Amino acid sequence: MGLTMSKPVINLDELDFDSFGKGEKFHAERAAVASRIGATLLGYAVVRLQPGKRAWPYHSHHNIEEVFYVLSGTGTLRHADAEYPIRAGDFICSPADPEQPHQIINTSDEELVYIAMSNQPGTDVMLYPDSGKYGVWHGDWADPASPDNFKVFAREETAVDYWDGEAED
Repeated sequence: MGLTMSKPVINLDELDFDSFGKGEKFHAERAAVASRIGATLLGYAVVRLQPGKRAWPYHSHHNIEEVFYVLSGTGTLRHADAEYPIRAGDFICSPADPEQPHQIINTSDEELVYIAMSNQPGTDVMLYPDSGKYGVWHGDWADPASPDNFKVFAREETAVDYWDGEAED
């Protein structure tokens, strides 16, 4: 993996945030932490959401268990077809279970900041109930832009049969 780190500790005020998102609903700022301090088995980052925003679509994982800790602000957790108010000091668990999709939404008028932590398996399958799609990922979670990563997002109705394209002779 070749992680480079200067020390095994970093302060919140030393983090570099990158913005990402799409459209009006999805926008967040994320600061990688794990790779900055030498973590190899767990991933963690700090996420900032402005009012009305969410970082990712409502989704579940087959192999990744996520834990979130709210540092500041309030919002709403969508989890397995229920909604829960969240606030600073809350721990949130999203198990590796396709029947437990999750999403954090800033439903307040102030910034919502949380830590996102998870295991980092080499392979995962994600389901997206709102849009009816699925995703398959295999590769390095610490380097999502790596050309060695394999990722596909599709809908079940666009899938092909196992034998599609195979020679019959």
